[in-house]
Amino acid sequence: MTHRVFIDGQAGTTGLELASRLERHDRIEALSIEEQERKDPGRRRERFAEADVVVLCLPDDAAKEAVELLPGARFLDASTAHRVARDWVYGLPELAAGQRQAIREADRVANPGCYPTGVILSVRPLVDAGLVDPGTALHVHAVSGYSGGGKSLIAKYAGNDSPAWRHRSYSLDLNHKHLPEMRAYAGTVRPPLFVPSVGDYHSGMLVHVGLTGRELEGGATPVDVHRVLADRYTGEPFVHVHNYHPDAVLEDGFLSPTARNGTNHLDLMVFGNDEQVLIASRFDNLGKGAAGAAVQNLNLMLGLPETRGLVAEVTA
Repeated sequence: MTHRVFIDGQAGTTGLELASRLERHDRIEALSIEEQERKDPGRRRERFAEADVVVLCLPDDAAKEAVELLPGARFLDASTAHRVARDWVYGLPELAAGQRQAIREADRVANPGCYPTGVILSVRPLVDAGLVDPGTALHVHAVSGYSGGGKSLIAKYAGNDSPAWRHRSYSLDLNHKHLPEMRAYAGTVRPPLFVPSVGDYHSGMLVHVGLTGRELEGGATPVDVHRVLADRYTGEPFVHVHNYHPDAVLEDGFLSPTARNGTNHLDLMVFGNDEQVLIASRFDNLGKGAAGAAVQNLNLMLGLPETRGLVAEVTA
């Protein structure tokens, strides 16, 4: 049986990436729409009615409006609009026990953001295990490829060779739109001090969460942090916890942000010393951070094996 999916906003960066991945999926057919009809509410509503799931790859306000076109449809929203909404299920299967089943049964699922995916998968197990107090003020530094900024940022980087654009921090008002999502699902009371940046490459990302010994409960050590993460994600098909202090993943001492590009896989790595611990996550901002996660969620919503259409990716 083939399931039908309609991507509303298929001309955007995430929409194009998802459509490309669904072309390789043997159980999902992506319904098309003529370019001149993409903003026609009536034609879009018809496509919504024909689809088993509608994926919203739209700006936030447009995503909210789209849901009202056919409220009875099943939606997977890739925007920020519904990620902390009470009547939407958060689409991170690895979040906690029962999350997969909640996604399978839901009619409205919010696909996670890229930066929050790295933060939540790094921190939530530590909060649940009592190693990190929910009141801890986390410090998060991250870098993403410029595709994370969509078509406008891609165009700016394509036409700019200035060395000043090689690495640029942003959102320095400390009010990034992903902060509510990080706080809600990492299990912390306060949002982290979050400093994102853009690198001069298309895709791939690193998210770093730093903690000091004073912020670990009960005298826990970096080795304990690693153990909790390794235990939590044992058997997960897409989250891979490397050995503690995994020097083998470094290239002359450097950690590449692009090693998981083109896949739905995410690496978790723990580095530490007597006073500090650093948790690094590495994944494709267009993969596990967007379109790959959407395929994973679609599989669950449609009753398919979670890895369907994703199993051919490198797992090492």
